[in-house]
Amino acid sequence: MLGKEGDFVQAGHGKEATVKKLQPDDIMIFYSPKTSLQNGKPVQAFTAIAKIKERDVYQVAIDDDFQPYRKNAKYEDCKEISIRPLIEKLEFITNKKHWGFRFRLGLLEIKQYDFELIYRLMCPFGKNQTIK
Repeated sequence: MLGKEGDFVQAGHGKEATVKKLQPDDIMIFYSPKTSLQNGKPVQAFTAIAKIKERDVYQVAIDDDFQPYRKNAKYEDCKEISIRPLIEKLEFITNKKHWGFRFRLGLLEIKQYDFELIYRLMCPFGKNQTIK
């Protein structure tokens, strides 16, 4: 949610190499397992969609121990959706019993079918301006 408020994306805990992979016009769907990294409450939902705006990567200093890399992005006006009803339908989740494992990789590319399924459920009323 901080990324949405600040119009930026970061991935892989802000590692530069991960963020550099993102190119202008790439679209990211964010999955949130919990409300925060440490001691967060379960969310288990797709929570945001953003389109990368720029090629440039920049670094911010949160504190002495955390200085993540980011890219600017434009977020869609979409709703959160639970992953639970989609587990059986999503092709990128190959092991339905241990479905959460796929998200441990951080940034992953999904096929068009999965993207469209998630996107239609999150943005059902055509209010989308960013993604064409």
